[in-house]
Amino acid sequence: MSRVGKKPVPVPAGVTATVTGQTVKMKGSKGELSFVVPALVNVALKDGAISVEPINQSKPARSLWGTSRAQIANIVEGVSKGFEKKLEITGVGYRAAMAGKALKLSLGYSHDIEYEIPAGITIATPKPTEITISGINRQQVGQVAAEIRDYRGPEPYKGKGVRYAGEFIFRKEGKKK
Repeated sequence: MSRVGKKPVPVPAGVTATVTGQTVKMKGSKGELSFVVPALVNVALKDGAISVEPINQSKPARSLWGTSRAQIANIVEGVSKGFEKKLEITGVGYRAAMAGKALKLSLGYSHDIEYEIPAGITIATPKPTEITISGINRQQVGQVAAEIRDYRGPEPYKGKGVRYAGEFIFRKEGKKK
């Protein structure tokens, strides 16, 4: 039994939810999102909360039960509060700056990297060594953060590179003479 799937998703004040067949639509102060629930799961809106139930007790239906509930909870949080990821840049000469609608990264390569910001995502650079990514779609915010981190991931010897804020980098000892 899914412990996550059992709990109904409460719809907070200021968020309007509509369930049409297998489509769940949310509209809030930050924007509008929708999610199509898989056919193996039933979804219903009752008493200001969205409940999710599997259609039977098969393994695939039970697998999608908790996942669907978590996706619905994420779109509720996205349209009401939004999501944010912070990245830190470590290294001499490594920095980030906004250049119009693109993020310009200097990460020790012979050229600067220009990252085009996708629609629905906001990127800010409060300091040259900090990047803040925000948006209403949790998956998209995480994907953008991962793509930026991929340009120069943190290395284990000096810790140089782009890392998530608060991420622990296991450090290795260098070569001994």
